[in-house]
Amino acid sequence: MKKKITLSELSIVAILFMMTLVSANLNWGKNYWKSIVVSDGKGYYAYLPAVFIYHDLNYVFFTKIEKVDYFDKNLYFDYRYRSNGRVFNKFFCGTALAELPFFLAAHTLSYFIDFQTDGYSKLYCIFINLAALFYLFIGLVFLNSALREYHIEEWVRSLVLFAAVFGTNLFYYTVREPGMSHVYSFAFISMFFCMAKQYFSMPQRRYIPILALVLGMIFLIRPINLLVIFILPFAAGNYNTLKKGLIALVREPWFLALGILLFFALISLQFIIYRISTGNFLVDAYPGEAFFLLHPHFSDILFSYRKGLFLYTPLYLLSLSGGLYLWKTSRFGFYSLFGFLSLITYIFSSWWCWYYGGSFSSRVYVEFIPLFMILLALALNSVRQKLLKTTFIVLIIMLTVLCQVQTYQYRYNQIHWSDMTKEKYWDVFLRIDKLIR
Repeated sequence: MKKKITLSELSIVAILFMMTLVSANLNWGKNYWKSIVVSDGKGYYAYLPAVFIYHDLNYVFFTKIEKVDYFDKNLYFDYRYRSNGRVFNKFFCGTALAELPFFLAAHTLSYFIDFQTDGYSKLYCIFINLAALFYLFIGLVFLNSALREYHIEEWVRSLVLFAAVFGTNLFYYTVREPGMSHVYSFAFISMFFCMAKQYFSMPQRRYIPILALVLGMIFLIRPINLLVIFILPFAAGNYNTLKKGLIALVREPWFLALGILLFFALISLQFIIYRISTGNFLVDAYPGEAFFLLHPHFSDILFSYRKGLFLYTPLYLLSLSGGLYLWKTSRFGFYSLFGFLSLITYIFSSWWCWYYGGSFSSRVYVEFIPLFMILLALALNSVRQKLLKTTFIVLIIMLTVLCQVQTYQYRYNQIHWSDMTKEKYWDVFLRIDKLIR
């Protein structure tokens, strides 16, 4: 019997269709494509032309490409650092690895239709945008599967999936800065959590190598996100299930060894690249930049006018109401999830540049949206009183609209990329009329 497509699956298709239309409108026409691969995204992507076109992991081609009219000169960004007297790319290669199939497709198509095959012409940039859309799709599929594991009602899952995209900064980092690493991390962390949840529900050895490879990709895309391993207790749901899953893991020594081997084989790609670039397997990719763990900006990263997560994307804050459901039903789940969220907030806010440069809201949380959306779904799913449920839905919709308005304001510099203050924020709050004028 043919399986019927569900409402939540239809929602994912609808979201992808809408996001593709928005991307095409904003990025693919005229010279708009030149703003697709910018800022840090240039560094993430540079591995692909370096390896497959220029055969140059010291990036001598950088100067040549910068002279071509491909980039906004006001957004000049150099991703190259020096170590051992030789040039290397400061960013890890995981995003490029995720983009690889799309790069190869663009390169092949450019060759056959006689476009520039220098790695930076129009088709390459558009295909990077398509890569971001693809990984958004993958992330939503696994988020939907994870929500199903919690027995969330179908319509709630659909609403939460729309909120995850349009009510958070995931929208911005898929459409406006698709070259950044965040949507790729979102996809692999969604995958990791969903599969870890399924493993603990029914431990099977086939999950072990897959989880190892996914974890390796998470590390290669953004090393600090390896913290995701501390979400395993929440994925298990309770202490006995966690213990049972870990015991099952050590009872499969060959699969465990295979998983460890696969993980280190995958992440070794970065160190091999360093070796080729600099002659050393290890380099200091962020000289002068560090975590100051004794001086975290805990409240700033969440609430400040400069870059507060809850101020610019308040749906994250509303999602925390799901903690009330966890508190009532599973203290283990409550402490393991909120302990994890506190841990990553502490680490992220301890970075020397806790506001993470030019970004909309606090961009380092985009990859962990699946956890916030699980909380949001649990909260909405648990409400039984009709008036309260309606109020909750209205709040989700209002905060989603607010996020879209503020994203629009950010695009046109009404919300400054780095230097917002209390006065500036309230002067432009919901004032899209200023942009229209």
